[in-house]
Amino acid sequence: MDEINNIELIEAALEEIRPHLAVDGGNVELVDFKENIVYIKWLGNCNGCSMSAMTLKAGIEHTLKNKIPEIKSVVAVN
Repeated sequence: MDEINNIELIEAALEEIRPHLAVDGGNVELVDFKENIVYIKWLGNCNGCSMSAMTLKAGIEHTLKNKIPEIKSVVAVN
């Protein structure tokens, strides 16, 4: 699958996750996708939240890997 299609799938998956983040006043933005690694940026209350590392791995990375098996990992950037 080409990278453009994966970016569209990543954005669609993030749209499913965003309502859960919004409950606590947070959001996430796709910054980049290269070499099968997704780079995201925390927005709102998610930025600096003590639970963001768990949300990243157990929520976002888990969801994205289930939908797009080629994804190796998800990394938060500033």
